[in-house]
Amino acid sequence: MTYKDEITAFAAFTDKTNEIKNEISKIIVGQNDVIRDLLISIFSNGHSLLIGVPGLAKTLMVNTLAKVLGLEFNRIQFTPDLMPSDIIGMEILDENRKFRFMKGPVFANIILADEINRTPPKTQSALLEAMQEKSVTVAGNSYILDEPFFVLATQNPIEQEGTYPLPEAQLDRFMFNILLDYPSFLEEMNVVRGTTTGKINVVKNVISKEEILFFQKLLLQMPVADNVYEYAVRLVSMTRPETAMAHDWANKYLSWGAGPRASQYLIIGAKVHAAINGKYSPDIEDIDAIANAVLRHRIVKNYKAEAERISIEEIIGKFLEK
Repeated sequence: MTYKDEITAFAAFTDKTNEIKNEISKIIVGQNDVIRDLLISIFSNGHSLLIGVPGLAKTLMVNTLAKVLGLEFNRIQFTPDLMPSDIIGMEILDENRKFRFMKGPVFANIILADEINRTPPKTQSALLEAMQEKSVTVAGNSYILDEPFFVLATQNPIEQEGTYPLPEAQLDRFMFNILLDYPSFLEEMNVVRGTTTGKINVVKNVISKEEILFFQKLLLQMPVADNVYEYAVRLVSMTRPETAMAHDWANKYLSWGAGPRASQYLIIGAKVHAAINGKYSPDIEDIDAIANAVLRHRIVKNYKAEAERISIEEIIGKFLEK
């Protein structure tokens, strides 16, 4: 991509994300914050964990996003009998009696890992390794995944029987934990009107892979003031119980706090959030806007918080107040 200067490039990014959101809105009604967070995650080169009950159009949302971004999309339904080879691929013996690698569904740009907690840890790890390394290894050979590469994993919050929850160390590999809520009454009215008439809306591709990779690199170069760095690191430090900078609520209600990756994602995500809103440098408001999505899966409540029914969002809210 060629722009005369960085200011022009940042302005082009803002225009492009508005165009993406407008195109997605042809299919997806509402869910503006969810779509915003998904875009932030993609342009931050991160992955997201989406928590929502069945029937909220998670698959449709991701499929629509992939079409608008011009990216290859695969959906993997995680089940208890799913094997690592079902995700990353396997070596097969071809007609010439030679081993040939057959790529699995992970070889796409956007992966929807549906109900990731329904498969055993061994299979979960196969996907998580691909997320971290952006490559897979089979029979001693490494295969690089296409870029951009983005994993959206979903979990069903109401069914716990027969699940294998992701350990905290593996949850930490997800940039965002995004909560998908029920639509409002008016939004649901519009959904029902739009899906029961036989009318089919079509979205168009508005950005190329090359542009996505360009903007990912551009946004990393966005300048950040020292007070914003300090705010992000201080916020994360507050979450760590029994440490020098721990918040009172961390000592009272948490058994474990967030690691340094949370601070990194707060800054990277704040840069993208700022750029989406037409700013050339992130401020504290941009940190606050994404704090819940970055922190909610990285801090662990203790028995006292569970007994008093204190939510993760309440605890994070106390940190942001201070």
